[in-house]
Amino acid sequence: MLTVFFQAALLLWFFGCIRSYYIGKRILVEGMGIKSAEFIMFCLYSIGLICYYLLQPFGKWILFSVLTFWFIVQFFCHWFYTIFGAGRKKIQGYNDCFRDTIRLFPMSEKRLIPDLYHIVLHILILINITLCL
Repeated sequence: MLTVFFQAALLLWFFGCIRSYYIGKRILVEGMGIKSAEFIMFCLYSIGLICYYLLQPFGKWILFSVLTFWFIVQFFCHWFYTIFGAGRKKIQGYNDCFRDTIRLFPMSEKRLIPDLYHIVLHILILINITLCL
């Protein structure tokens, strides 16, 4: 039951990358629509979930592969630059893109700092990877 809860939570949370989510007048995440890389990842995760439930025991490895790929992509889009630093242009572009989103930690001109949405997204991906095993 815990697995189903976190799989559904990730699916609903990530849907915000397709359709914008707001908390009051503040942006949690700005959706990019169905013509985006985010929508492709949403479809891959959905297919992974279908395989998980219909093709056991092999389906769990399909879902595990999708989640691992997704986490690696997210790591190199966000946390790599947070941990190892980024150039001024990369930080400026990231800050401009996520300027109006809700943050736990303030933006920095020296380090890339993920917003609340991405922090929760990455935690949910990691939880799902763990539960998949």
